[in-house]
Amino acid sequence: MAASQPHVAIACGGTGGHFFPGVAVARALQQQNVRVTLWVSNKAIDQKAVATVPDLAHVSTPAVALEWRRPWRFLFGLRTAMRQVRTAMADDRPEAVLAMGGFTSAAPVWVGRKLGAATFLHESNAVPGRANRLLSRWADEVLVGMAPAAERFGNSHVEVTGTPVRDDFRELDQRPSREALGLPRDQPMLLVIGGSQGARGVNRLVTAASTEWRGVSLLHVCGATDEAEVRAAYAGAANEVQVHAFLKDMPQALGAATLAVSRAGASSIAELAAARVPALFIPLPNSADDHQRANAAAVVAAGGGKVLEQHGTSSGELARVVEELLQDDPARAKMAEGMAALDRPESATQIADRILRRL
Repeated sequence: MAASQPHVAIACGGTGGHFFPGVAVARALQQQNVRVTLWVSNKAIDQKAVATVPDLAHVSTPAVALEWRRPWRFLFGLRTAMRQVRTAMADDRPEAVLAMGGFTSAAPVWVGRKLGAATFLHESNAVPGRANRLLSRWADEVLVGMAPAAERFGNSHVEVTGTPVRDDFRELDQRPSREALGLPRDQPMLLVIGGSQGARGVNRLVTAASTEWRGVSLLHVCGATDEAEVRAAYAGAANEVQVHAFLKDMPQALGAATLAVSRAGASSIAELAAARVPALFIPLPNSADDHQRANAAAVVAAGGGKVLEQHGTSSGELARVVEELLQDDPARAKMAEGMAALDRPESATQIADRILRRL
């Protein structure tokens, strides 16, 4: 390793929505001869995600979400994480720290800043999360995925960069993608995305609605917790169905999709936009600060998708809306154009450039 090679730490643990955008930035930095270390939590979802990029160095630390009713749990976890981060960074000091959101970012940002590293935050959602709102006062620059988020930060160095997405999600071909996944080539394919940790409300709505569809293949990413229940619900289904707790090759899945049903996490939206997949969003009802509803509203405004509320939507209504969209090629084509308008293919490079300017 060359002595002059700069080192950047990217704190991207907690969910796939933090992790995979962080990896996209890591790849952009590697192209500029920058050494990158990923900082993730010791949660199972992070360990599964980091296994998909074995060539990237990573460090695992404890992370506990901030709960106002149990602040001592957060403080205890933070103290342990700070101690571990100090030890690791003392041995291998980064010149910059990029935090992708979530409280896994707190210790790397605070310790990195104390060691003299430049500090950056990235916020994917239209409404910033609690961790980034707290950490923004210690950041040299704040980078946001959606313009509405910029108004929520007092930091004077705020730039709209979009949310980074791997290039693998772009310029996909439907037929080879379906062949690679073993799905029928001549049927519409519905992709169901609950997020990296699953979504019980979406899972149950879709499995109940699926009995109304004929000649439709489904690829359902349901999360580990609900996998057994989802598989049982599809037992004996007339349609071709694949169920995955976690899917490593999401680009192939989006490349194969005719339509997606998804939560409205910012990272999922960015991937759908990159792949030009029209989507029906069911926002998480209790997301922090209702950020998923705000994310979905931004997509609807661009014409890229439609929204159904989890509470008050019956399986019959979901079945009807999905079937109408699957049969309406012009409507889906227009939605795909709306998705394309949201795509920011330069996002990872733009973020990497901001970091490089301060190294």
